[in-house]
Amino acid sequence: MGIVIKQSIQNTVTTYIGFVIGAINTLFLYTYFLTKEYFGLVGFVLSTANIMMPIFMFGVSNTLVKFYSSYKTKKKQNSFLTLMLFLPLIMIIPVGLFGTLGYEWISNWLANKNTIIKDYTWLIYVIAVAMAYFEIFFAWSKIHFKSAFGNLMKEVFHRVCVLLLLVSVYFKWITVEQFIYSLGAVYVLRMLIIKIYAFSLRFPKVDFNFNFNVVSVLKYSFLIIIAGSVAMLMLDLDKFMLGKLVEIDNIAPYNVAIFIVTVIAVPSRAMHQITYPITAKLMNEKNFKALSHLYKKSALNLLVVAGLLFILIIANINELYVILPQDYSQGLYVVIIIGIIKLLDNLSGNNNSIIFNSDYYRIILFFGLLIIMLAVVLNFIFIPIYNINGAATATFISLSFYGILKVWYVHKKFKMHPFSEKTLPAFLLILITTLLFYFWDFNFNPILNIVLKSILISISYGVLVLRLKLSKDISAIISRLIKR
Repeated sequence: MGIVIKQSIQNTVTTYIGFVIGAINTLFLYTYFLTKEYFGLVGFVLSTANIMMPIFMFGVSNTLVKFYSSYKTKKKQNSFLTLMLFLPLIMIIPVGLFGTLGYEWISNWLANKNTIIKDYTWLIYVIAVAMAYFEIFFAWSKIHFKSAFGNLMKEVFHRVCVLLLLVSVYFKWITVEQFIYSLGAVYVLRMLIIKIYAFSLRFPKVDFNFNFNVVSVLKYSFLIIIAGSVAMLMLDLDKFMLGKLVEIDNIAPYNVAIFIVTVIAVPSRAMHQITYPITAKLMNEKNFKALSHLYKKSALNLLVVAGLLFILIIANINELYVILPQDYSQGLYVVIIIGIIKLLDNLSGNNNSIIFNSDYYRIILFFGLLIIMLAVVLNFIFIPIYNINGAATATFISLSFYGILKVWYVHKKFKMHPFSEKTLPAFLLILITTLLFYFWDFNFNPILNIVLKSILISISYGVLVLRLKLSKDISAIISRLIKR
């Protein structure tokens, strides 16, 4: 776990820097510098691009990680990397041609409820392509066990750019319309920078003489298109359907609520950057004993860390909504219900990596399609009745079912699970601490209240984690921090 802990910490720090900047953008600059309509438009454009991105990527980012370590010769690696670079064009070019020929019909369909979307339809395609190739070049760096710079670009770069653009809107250096177009340029620039970095690690030598099992690679890539991005599609699907079923300004408070709870997923995202290639390596080596150890350890570590974040968010959420504009306070239910599912998702550890890198990856396609169809149906039922709370409920039900299916399947096929003797004590600690601090407030300024409660929660939680000996890795980190 040495390299996992080291790079996970690096990625976590980078990711949290990005989230601090993102918090400034989402909670304050967007809410005060843009109208709810334009904030909702930004959320719709980016969410629709995120939905298209896995299709454009054609599963390449997962395929790179799964197969690269199995090719031992330079020639095989070169031909494999060549295929990975050009494979996404199979989807990107036809969709681009269809979009050009049917632009008027597509833009009218997307804008049938909110006409403001019409003029920015083409930007969705551009951002989706940039996002897809960014993930491919990021995976290119991860297969060389270099995830720090890519994570910096993924979590920090675009948020800094957005901050500068929002400030420019405030001082009227640019218009809101120019801000949205510039947002697309930021994603393109981010993709170009990570491309240069990835090629500095290994410059591609184009070789179309594919001397490996191309059929198995293509089959995996095709099946992983939807399967590899279900969780991401689920949250962005909500925003897309909100834009189709209700007024677009409803997406603004949903954006804020989702951003608040997304911080719970940061440890998982950070650890995933390095556990994914390690899991692929262990699977290729058939080292299931080490894999089971990694599975349990990653799940427990993520639960303990994510548990603290969950407590901090739920205990302070009422004070946070006092600080925000009153129109955004309707997202309280969304924060709680999505926060719970984010916490439970951390408990699955490197579950996704195990399935995606096994011979049973095809089942995820079935699971993914099942969950997406369930989510669409539930959104159609709940959104017209409960608005953003309906979207959150649909997501909670769908992702809960999806998580249970994946844990059950890994146990069925590999006889391993993410639970240990420390799982239940960790859950009880999270539950009791959350209930204790949620109903306990200082009668101070909301910001001072948040700061004091957060310090008290962090100290109490850290001490209890040490006393209960929930995680050796986290206890070691806490002990080093105390000594310093």
